[in-house]
Amino acid sequence: MKRAFSFVIGAFAGGLVGAAAALLLAPESGPALRRRLNNLSSGWVQEIQSAAASRRADMESQWKALME
Repeated sequence: MKRAFSFVIGAFAGGLVGAAAALLLAPESGPALRRRLNNLSSGWVQEIQSAAASRRADMESQWKALME
């Protein structure tokens, strides 16, 4: 249990250090980087919502077919 906890703490700390290094060494300014990240994340959200809606429609049609 202690080993797993140590691993999780180490992974979290490594992630924080990596994120900080990426932000500090980014070739873009802060506002431009935030704008680009915001555009990317909103695109991902739209893709996920679209995939979820498509999957839901498929599941509903399968449910209706099973109920007949």
